[in-house]
Amino acid sequence: MNQNLKSVSRRHFLFESAAGIGAAALGSLLGSCSNGRSALEMAIDPLSPRSPHFPGKAKSVIYLHMAGAPSQLELFDFKPALQKLHDKPCPPSLMEGKRFAFIRGTPKMLGPQANFKQRGDSGAWVSDNLPHLASVADEFSFLKCVSTDQFNHAPAQLLVHSGSPRLGRPSMGSWVTYGLGTENSNLPGFVVLTSGGKTPDAGKSVWGSGFLPSVYQGVQCRSQGEPVLYLNDPDGVSRDLKKKMIDAINSVNQEDFKESGDPETLTRIHQYELAYKMQISVPEVMNINNEPDYIHQLYGTSPGQASFANNCLLARKMVEKGVRFVQLFDWGWDSHGTDEDGAVDIGLKNKCREVDRATSALILDLKQRGLLDQTLVVWGGEFGRTPMQENRENKNNPFLGRDHHVEAFTILMAGGGIKRGVTYGETDEIGYYPISGKVSLHDVQATILNQLGFDHEKFTYQFQGRPFRLTDVGGKVIGEVIA
Repeated sequence: MNQNLKSVSRRHFLFESAAGIGAAALGSLLGSCSNGRSALEMAIDPLSPRSPHFPGKAKSVIYLHMAGAPSQLELFDFKPALQKLHDKPCPPSLMEGKRFAFIRGTPKMLGPQANFKQRGDSGAWVSDNLPHLASVADEFSFLKCVSTDQFNHAPAQLLVHSGSPRLGRPSMGSWVTYGLGTENSNLPGFVVLTSGGKTPDAGKSVWGSGFLPSVYQGVQCRSQGEPVLYLNDPDGVSRDLKKKMIDAINSVNQEDFKESGDPETLTRIHQYELAYKMQISVPEVMNINNEPDYIHQLYGTSPGQASFANNCLLARKMVEKGVRFVQLFDWGWDSHGTDEDGAVDIGLKNKCREVDRATSALILDLKQRGLLDQTLVVWGGEFGRTPMQENRENKNNPFLGRDHHVEAFTILMAGGGIKRGVTYGETDEIGYYPISGKVSLHDVQATILNQLGFDHEKFTYQFQGRPFRLTDVGGKVIGEVIA
């Protein structure tokens, strides 16, 4: 026995230990699957279509995130009483015991910097900043009292999309793809498109897979240049040669998996194969040049540019091809009033012009193709804006702006079994506190999962010895907006 121990090198010992850990991880993965397929099948083909807990009304999700947090007081939450308080000192009762990102001292109240009208048969209040969206207001449910407990952008964005303000949790798109797989094996199940020139403050973690296998993370595509970085083969590498290379690599990976049992090896095999398929399928679905003129006029698209309008059209094409979750991030909605771009009466209006037409076009286009009923569309930011003007260093900013506000903001939902023309929740006369219909971000997440056919409390993944879920230990389906 001693002789046998002498023959075991430190490297061999560490390798065997890692293999055991990999096998344990695989066992954890396999033990957490309950979607009608064998555990081994799911491990080998992780993106194959699967059934949810019950028949869902939605098959896919398009989530439009306005990164930076648009002001609900200039868009959806009409408060004429706030106009009467404009430029008056903020009452101390609104400041006591509160934490703000930048407000210091006593700020002045800031009246609405937009004109509002009631729209459609539902009478939903939408400002003139969004005239195109206002024309389809009857398609939406307006959640007027969404609350959060995070007043900084990065943790707030993480909470919206992963259910936790801390790094390491899977994003909503990863959860959905893990639960449902994809209907198109030639495309990723979870696609991310960005506009506005920057990625969200939380970075690419907002579409990461966290502790789920990395095959479920979002794949970022681009509407300008190569759709996916390094998608094209280098000069001198033919498609046949590429296939032989992938087959050889995956043969080695198969042998490695037999020894280690590491589920990430199976992920690596699948990603090589998917990348090979994507070289043909992605350029086709990402090409909007062949869309008819009336579609370009509807969306306001400009082929070859990186724009929100182009991304909305691509989102429609993606769900049409079977992609489960399409995440659009548009950067530039942080209206602090420190410059023109951040002014609620200048920069915010400019941002609205960039997204308004395309948002309404997406709703209309999905509807005319018979896709809206099975596609859940969500529009919103990570928190709201204050009814008082931001004043850094105890003095008003040079332009009109609002600080971050956690008590109440507005999220819009349409399609996918959501009621049409509903306004749920009401804030007080200045838009500060909810007085009815308060919901949390976990409630919103529970509702999205419900529309896809998942009981959010049972939709879990075993990690570090306990089951985790998107909604953490909270969340309640918002039945008032479900058709």
